[in-house]
Amino acid sequence: MSLDDDIAEVEEANARFYRAFEGLDLQEMEAVWAKGEHVRCIHPAWGLLVGWEAVRASWETIFKNTVEIRFSLSDVTAHVEGNLAWVTCTENILSQVGGNISVTSLLATNLFERQDNAWLMIHHHASHVFSPESPPETDVA
Repeated sequence: MSLDDDIAEVEEANARFYRAFEGLDLQEMEAVWAKGEHVRCIHPAWGLLVGWEAVRASWETIFKNTVEIRFSLSDVTAHVEGNLAWVTCTENILSQVGGNISVTSLLATNLFERQDNAWLMIHHHASHVFSPESPPETDVA
């Protein structure tokens, strides 16, 4: 298999992740992820989730509290090195949570591991975008 084929497969695995997310479909989300203690996830404003069970519970909570979410991805870049791959992108999101509609952009990094000829997610990290004109405030002591 060529590097281009691997990249196309990783891009499709990444797209499956966002389809499961948009569908608020826990079964589809489970199919996207590797299972194990090496799995990690960082949702915006959440702490580090370690292991598949904690990550799965987070998706269950998010899906139960979300009425609708739509993604428009930009700046999608995939890289493959052996049995590991990563995708960086900007998530442009329209969501309805708790009766509130919001539009936001997040930077995301999604890591995948090839297992039995399938690319499975092992890490998702999304964080808010700060413009160069307004960096996040930090306490300097």
